[in-house]
Amino acid sequence: MSSEVRLAFEHPSERSVATARPGPLDRISLRDHMVEVEIGAFQAERGTTQRICFNVVVEITPLPADLDDDVDRILSYDKVSEAIAFELAAERLNLLETLAERVAERILLEPQAVRVFVRIEKLDRGPGALGVEIVRSKDQVSHAVEEDEPPHPRLMYLSNSAIESENFTTWVDQMECRQRPLILCVGPHPLETPKTGHKMTQRRIDLLSIEQNAWRLAAKDDRCVVVSTRTELDWAMKNGQICVWAPSKIVLDAVDGPAAAPSESVALAAWFAATFEAGEMIVIGADLPACPQVPLRAVDVEQKQL
Repeated sequence: MSSEVRLAFEHPSERSVATARPGPLDRISLRDHMVEVEIGAFQAERGTTQRICFNVVVEITPLPADLDDDVDRILSYDKVSEAIAFELAAERLNLLETLAERVAERILLEPQAVRVFVRIEKLDRGPGALGVEIVRSKDQVSHAVEEDEPPHPRLMYLSNSAIESENFTTWVDQMECRQRPLILCVGPHPLETPKTGHKMTQRRIDLLSIEQNAWRLAAKDDRCVVVSTRTELDWAMKNGQICVWAPSKIVLDAVDGPAAAPSESVALAAWFAATFEAGEMIVIGADLPACPQVPLRAVDVEQKQL
């Protein structure tokens, strides 16, 4: 038992050796790779960065005898650090466990990689290092080798007058028939929003006002489902569900968040459309924002046909 406890706190390279499978495997490692990033589930961890440390060991198939000192035939150390950078840039995460899983999966997409140990530690959350370590093998993530083409949804922004319009159901009917996923976005609820005089708390309240309005819209049509996470959106788009975007989680978790404040709800929806590579954004009953990344089209509330 004492040797097992000692091994648990050793570097992943030691654990790799101790748990090696039959047959020779080589190993490459990345030690004490320090990154400063915003991560964490607690409110105190939002809006600030902290140091996290990566130690990664990748078990790889043995190098060919005729390697000829050719860097293109090996698994480069850069692939390990690039996997970390890619996952940190993809979105803000709450859990080290999620980050470790995603880093491991990305490394195991490399053809030479057989098994990977990923240890991640927070260095600024207490007197010691707080962390997680996982081990994953190629057969556990083989499903991730091919990534699906993004669905390029159509996005429709509805002003409050558009939500109340007698044309609402007709617009949804028309958009539902156009063979692309449909995401509906709204602005703040028509009820007056409390004012706090504090930037961060006001941002939260304004986002919640949009979410209240999303639920109000969803009550008008049983086909509309309020979604708040990337996972929910991905699933809904792949399964033909009409989504109503509740923005808080995606906005607050974004690595490169929107320049628009929640009070600028059309511009916020345009940022979301660009983030999800929308093929089109229709704005009903409001002015168009400046968003060259997504094709925009304005529709009057009285206009029945889209």
